Amino acid sequence: MKHLSTLAYLALLLLGMASCKNGGTSLFAPASSGRPYEMLVVMDDSAWERPAGRALFDALDTDVPGLPQSERSFLIMQIDESQMNNTFRIFRNIIVPKIDRMYSQVKFKFARDVNASPQVIMTIQAPSEEAFAEYVGKHKQTIVDLFTRAEMNRQVKLLKKDHSLLVEQLVRDSFQCTVHVPADLQNYKRGRNFLWATTNREKDDLNFVIYSYPFTDRNTFTLEYFIHKRDSFMKANLPGPLDGSYMATDENFIMSQDISVRGKYAQEIKGLWEMEGAVMGGPFVSHVRVDEENQRVIVAEAFVYSPGNKKRDIMRRMEASLYTLQLPGEQDAVTTVGSDVEGVEEEIVEKKN
Repeated sequence: MKHLSTLAYLALLLLGMASCKNGGTSLFAPASSGRPYEMLVVMDDSAWERPAGRALFDALDTDVPGLPQSERSFLIMQIDESQMNNTFRIFRNIIVPKIDRMYSQVKFKFARDVNASPQVIMTIQAPSEEAFAEYVGKHKQTIVDLFTRAEMNRQVKLLKKDHSLLVEQLVRDSFQCTVHVPADLQNYKRGRNFLWATTNREKDDLNFVIYSYPFTDRNTFTLEYFIHKRDSFMKANLPGPLDGSYMATDENFIMSQDISVRGKYAQEIKGLWEMEGAVMGGPFVSHVRVDEENQRVIVAEAFVYSPGNKKRDIMRRMEASLYTLQLPGEQDAVTTVGSDVEGVEEEIVEKKN
């Protein structure tokens, strides 16, 4: 009887482990395949070449904003549904168009970690190819944003496990904040209300900057005010390689939007930096946030220097770091990039073990 009780206990334990979730995924889910920002479209070959498929391709084949050269949002792969085998089922990002007269309207839904982890599968249902193409064309930014957020949230989770402890401590000491940046940022420079951390590499150089100044009013969040403050801090703290050279903002290529970080307002600014007096430059992204406890503005920025190379992946890796910034008084909660796209019918499909 004691032997049977032990077997029953083990069976229940295994059943519980099979249904247990680790970060929202099954403990036994295989690791997904594919590299970040790779996309698999499961669509009939002939439909892929017709307007419906071209509309989806055009939506996914857009430029990444904020980069100095043209780089695509995703690397796109397409297979026929008959080719969908176990190898493809564990791909990290999948879009499955379903075009059939049985559907009365066009809509899409997405599921996480169905066959692997991490994984996002989007299904787009439409009664006709014409309706599908029209819908995708109208909502292409929503589709791009959903998968971009999913990839960035994956990076946030990786940073929580593996990040620069040195930079985390420096930011805590200087600003009473915490942040997770890639572990290979091990060089730093301090200034007045300023910290710069870098990999100090000749190729694919990653950089993180944080600085603060008093909060006055909402005019603090104008683009002109941001450029003025950024250029002042960079000129004082980031001299260039030649005498008299310093970092500045390219005012001809800059964009701003309001976002939410940890449920609070933030200003996101993307643009290009250049070195006055030297031939250097690259992309940057900044988050401008209010530290309510200390009535100050905290600016966290990521920028990269990688002349002649693609910058999408390293820039997005650094951008994910900005979402991990925790200001004084904020709870240590799960950090996510944005939120699920509004209006999407979410269908969470659990892996069956």
